[in-house]
Amino acid sequence: MSGTFSPSSPPSPEPTQGFLRACLRLPVAETPLWLMRQAGRYLPEYRQVRAKAGDFLSLCKNPGLATEVTLQPVRRFGLDAAILFSDILVVPEAMGMSLRFSEGEGPILDNPLRDRAAVDRLRIPDPETALGYVMETVARIRRELPASVPLIGFSGSPWTLATYMVEGGSSKGFRWIKAMMYNDPGTLHALLERIADSVAAYLNAQIRHGAQAVQIFDTWGGVLTPQAFREFSLAGMARILSRLERRGSDGSRVPVILFAKGCGTMLEAMADTGCEVLGLDWTTPLDEARRRVGDRVALQGNMDPAVMYADAAVVRREATAIIRAFGANPGHVFNLGHGMAPDMDPERVVELVRAVRETSREILANPR
Repeated sequence: MSGTFSPSSPPSPEPTQGFLRACLRLPVAETPLWLMRQAGRYLPEYRQVRAKAGDFLSLCKNPGLATEVTLQPVRRFGLDAAILFSDILVVPEAMGMSLRFSEGEGPILDNPLRDRAAVDRLRIPDPETALGYVMETVARIRRELPASVPLIGFSGSPWTLATYMVEGGSSKGFRWIKAMMYNDPGTLHALLERIADSVAAYLNAQIRHGAQAVQIFDTWGGVLTPQAFREFSLAGMARILSRLERRGSDGSRVPVILFAKGCGTMLEAMADTGCEVLGLDWTTPLDEARRRVGDRVALQGNMDPAVMYADAAVVRREATAIIRAFGANPGHVFNLGHGMAPDMDPERVVELVRAVRETSREILANPR
């Protein structure tokens, strides 16, 4: 079945894993926890594998090594979900763009898209061939993960991917894509639709190969006005959701998480897309978000990642406050409001996991 999950759909098996249960707003014994960028340079074991791969993109394209770094944080911390190790920009590369990573500069896409002719030259790739290495990684991870730990697949949102494709890499001012948005919106819409269809095919392939949930990252949605966000970001994410396969091969429901950084004013509109979970950054209080969206979606988040630089007692205090703010209500997945940074101490993650588990077990066992 594709498209938004409908209440009239045949019943699917009820998941036993805490992460999937929380995504579907089912009761859990403790709040499940995973972290964005949980596999990364803050882990010494990741740095060893990265050195073996030679460079970041080679690591992403090596299914054996990408599987290893996906599993590392699950083994070390006992997290409740694994997230595929890859990069959002493999999709533009598969669409025909040249991608490279420059040390100290980040991603570079040569020949950025600046006109309709360049957009029309893009292809909608077959993920089984153009991104076959990702599919092999997904399948390998799923085989090696314990059955109790779900695998999350992911992609960037159409707007976020478009920013890199039009700017030619990372940007602070978004000059080129915003100029296109205001001067030539037809070309930008054509690009966003092509990306959305590519992403939908890509995520569907991840689901076929074993992803049990998927997250769409809209890292740069917050640089748009609310009106522009609806037209140039939210519409693309809704287009993806309308094309997604929402059941796994065993008939289980596959939750979709929308994470749009800096878009706390748009929660109600995002919930209207039919996603199961909204990811929150740290600028929107969790209890306020729950009041606004009610029981329509689960919530994921939302500790300020900078807390991980603080003392262990502060990490515990902040995590406990977030758990208490959500209370015993169903549908909370604990996460940071963005990702782990390379200079963070892995021991802070140990303290974070302990705090989330202990506090949530107490609250969920004794609801008021």
